[in-house]
Amino acid sequence: MNDERHGKGASAEDVQALERGMSVRRAVLGDAHVDRAVERTSDFTASFQGYITRCAWGEVWTRPGLDRRTRSCITLGILTALRCEEEIAMHVRAAVRNGLSAEEISEVLLHSAVYAGVPSANIAFAAAQRALAELGDAAADPRRRGGDEA
Repeated sequence: MNDERHGKGASAEDVQALERGMSVRRAVLGDAHVDRAVERTSDFTASFQGYITRCAWGEVWTRPGLDRRTRSCITLGILTALRCEEEIAMHVRAAVRNGLSAEEISEVLLHSAVYAGVPSANIAFAAAQRALAELGDAAADPRRRGGDEA
């Protein structure tokens, strides 16, 4: 299959992984976020966007064995260790969509401080606090969260 959306010469398996990935990416990150990412995709970034959608979202996030809540916890811990402030904020919002409470997110970040260091956790707590404040009631009320479909 040859088109801009799937990439030149994409195999049927790649196309399926891309479609699965886009579905999971939208469920976890939200349509608005994904629509912005797609809109900002250029010729320069298209292969990267396809890669993360196909591999991260279409292959890893869809694997059996861990639910989306657990994957969100792991992702937040790793992003804390790497000090990826923008990604932390994005994945805090995703964690809420996956059913984590603000208290659970705080515990993940506190646990990460022991292994990733206090300065890294300090950055993560600041990013998480901003993201949770932006979400408002959605972060506090479990009935307003998405939940896990995996």
